[in-house]
Amino acid sequence: MQAVEVKNLLEAKLADTQVEVEGEGCNFQLNLIGDELAGLSPVKRQQQVYAHLNPWIADGSIHAVTMKFFSRAAWAERS
Repeated sequence: MQAVEVKNLLEAKLADTQVEVEGEGCNFQLNLIGDELAGLSPVKRQQQVYAHLNPWIADGSIHAVTMKFFSRAAWAERS
């Protein structure tokens, strides 16, 4: 699976969330930028993302995922 595929998939499924993806092959680092996700508990945030990635994790297309979550304001301050 390619990084752009992961980005497109998650942005289509997670409303009002910008997704920045690094990595290749089956290992990806995700930066998820959105106020709705940032407002959830850490477990709920991860559950939201894994719900959409589980089919590819199950078939081995994705092996490892690390995630960081940012509000839009926090992301803007980083840049």
